[in-house]
Amino acid sequence: MTDYKEQLPEVWQKKWQASGFMKASSIQEQCFTPLREKKDVVGISPTGSGKTLAYLLPLLMNVEQGNANQLLILTSSQELAIQVTEVARVWAAEIGLKVQPLIGGANVKRQLENLKKKPEVIVGTPGRVLELMKQKKVKAHLFQTIVMDEADQLFQEGTENLTKQILTQAPVDYQLAFFSATADRALETIQMLKDSAIKVIDVTAEDDSQGEVRHVYLRITERKKIDILRRLAYLDAFQALVFFNQVGDMGAAEEKLLHHGVEVASLASDQNKLMRKMAIQQFREGRLVELLTTDIAARGLDIPKLPYIVNADIPMTQEGYIHRSGRVGRMGTKGVVLNLVSPGTIDDLKRLAKTMGISLSEVFLHGGQLHTERPASEEGPRESHTKIIKKEKKQIKATHKFSETPQTKKKKKQKNQKNKGARRK
Repeated sequence: MTDYKEQLPEVWQKKWQASGFMKASSIQEQCFTPLREKKDVVGISPTGSGKTLAYLLPLLMNVEQGNANQLLILTSSQELAIQVTEVARVWAAEIGLKVQPLIGGANVKRQLENLKKKPEVIVGTPGRVLELMKQKKVKAHLFQTIVMDEADQLFQEGTENLTKQILTQAPVDYQLAFFSATADRALETIQMLKDSAIKVIDVTAEDDSQGEVRHVYLRITERKKIDILRRLAYLDAFQALVFFNQVGDMGAAEEKLLHHGVEVASLASDQNKLMRKMAIQQFREGRLVELLTTDIAARGLDIPKLPYIVNADIPMTQEGYIHRSGRVGRMGTKGVVLNLVSPGTIDDLKRLAKTMGISLSEVFLHGGQLHTERPASEEGPRESHTKIIKKEKKQIKATHKFSETPQTKKKKKQKNQKNKGARRK
């Protein structure tokens, strides 16, 4: 078998060596020839296994310098589009190609000015790309290859219509490539896009690029969640992407953590592009100890050597858990996925773990450290989940009773007196 590096242009071979890559990952090796031969491909491999370079390098080699709009890369989020653009520019510049991002939330006038420079490669989000296609600012008929990064998400409700409209704007004969750790969930939809069969390359079982990732859980009560996040922030060598299911809960957590002096920021879909870019940059530079987010950051985002993922809320789906936890353990590094579980969510986590074949272990936060064994100072009969739930219910009732209005109290008293009279009779 020809060495992967030897198939690259000489200028790239030096760059590959300088980047510290020892060898190509399974997905990179197996996708190279089919993509170079302009075949339609579905690439499936674990998160953090180098899928971006797996499609970028062979496809950039097919692009002719000076001809605009040859390669279109669609991504599922603005963050992923920015990241792919940065990577593509590094490699494209070496062979004289231009890369232009078309991202929603960014300055459209500036994007239009840059399109006049006839970039060969376009990276964008579906909404903005389709908008400029309809305005004839992006020459859809020129595209020879369309890549869908995080393909299964691009075919979810809310995005699927935009994605399919883009494909109808493009020429009849073009190369299609789909990449994701969970692209198999969208295979049926993908296969319907073309009359001919699309080659599926799934290296999930054989890929060895992922480092050691531990999946652990920490028992908490809901009212203590913010305090736990505050305490975690002061652990040695701690830095984490913290995932929430709801934007409102994330915003409330950010406000309280900032009040306590914790270096945090948030990443939300309703923020402008500059705020989101700044938050990610500060996090990458280590100036933030926690970056609070929703599943907007679960796809494709690469934070080198990130030690922790914290699920402040347990993800709703198996796909959600896969992509969140995929932010650690990338390209051989170690990482920890820490799940905060309350009495109402521990069973949800265990069901997910069982379905996915993940081994879970319990940890304990004590003395500014995470322990794998229950600290001696906390030993003793552990309260069952049932007892904890009953306690919380009593607290809710007590709070409710305390907040009763005088009118409610009067009605209750009248009702009790009436019942007493009925019992005497």
